[in-house]
Amino acid sequence: MKRLLLILPLAALLAAGSVNCSGRQGWDDDERRTLREALRDYRRMVYLENLAEAEFALFADDVARRLETDYPIYTAFITMPGVEDTVETVVVAAIVEELNADARNMRHLYPYPALVAQGILPAGLDHRQQKAFYQCFASKVNNAYRTMDQFFAAVLADTTDRSQLARMEAQCASDLFAGIEETD
Repeated sequence: MKRLLLILPLAALLAAGSVNCSGRQGWDDDERRTLREALRDYRRMVYLENLAEAEFALFADDVARRLETDYPIYTAFITMPGVEDTVETVVVAAIVEELNADARNMRHLYPYPALVAQGILPAGLDHRQQKAFYQCFASKVNNAYRTMDQFFAAVLADTTDRSQLARMEAQCASDLFAGIEETD
């Protein structure tokens, strides 16, 4: 997938004969379009797979705009070492900024079916119960991470079931289960 991100833009440039060694500033429309098409490979990410096509197009445009601002020479950008990591970092940063640890948005980053599959939440929770979980989780995230950079770093580092985010999920699930048992 990551190689595809490099190959697609390069192939499009070569096919169009638009490889420009003059070092011109800015990207042309074909280069922007090629990057937006390559960003489709990121639709597998949890938040992005839940976006409607129009929402994803706006997201891809935002990512492309950020990359063009930071790397104004397209040919230098696609050939630089670590370009895949750079693109992925910008994609994750854009997702985190959109979410802002808001309860109504956290469901995109941590969708209910994924939490059920991981055994964090039980299947069959109604909308009210799911909303209570996400409100709890967003509140814990907002209290733990004062800046977007801190939350961004935590999302990138969230690779184990013992991470701070995983502990927050477990605590909110535990609180939810306690509330469910009290009402039964």
